[in-house]
Amino acid sequence: MLTKEKHESEENDAADSTSNAAKRNVRIIAQLENTALNERSLMNRISDVITRFAGSGTFVGLHVAWFTFWLLMNTGKIAGVKPFDPFPFTFLTMIVSLEAIFLSIFVLISQNRMARHTDKRAHLDLQINLLAEQEMTMMLQMLQRLCEKLEFRRRSQIKSCSHSSRRLIRTH
Repeated sequence: MLTKEKHESEENDAADSTSNAAKRNVRIIAQLENTALNERSLMNRISDVITRFAGSGTFVGLHVAWFTFWLLMNTGKIAGVKPFDPFPFTFLTMIVSLEAIFLSIFVLISQNRMARHTDKRAHLDLQINLLAEQEMTMMLQMLQRLCEKLEFRRRSQIKSCSHSSRRLIRTH
């Protein structure tokens, strides 16, 4: 009975250790993310703010209001205001073209930064996957050697191998 309680205690300790390790890893990743955000250059910060705003509903609403006001003002629909950019609205076209050029540049800057960040993350994922593969290969080799030592040769006996190995571990 004492052995069973000790084994359960060890299993709980292992689970707590794994849980603590996972929490620690999540905390470290969050710190790395925050560090990456804080280390952005001024241009990257400005680009991110502009890109975030340009992709919002507020941006669309402001543009709809601005274009409506511009068209009403320059078609003579607002009393007392003389049109300064009559049809075909050349000045408005120039302003919108310049805005599109600068917005494109800011979006590209933000996307390039995010792409670099994504590439770093993908490289880290690859390294972790390779390490996990090495660990799994090593564990499978150990399991195979254990089964061979316990003389489990046939596939039908492999299932019972895991049960036997658990019993073997509990007794030691």
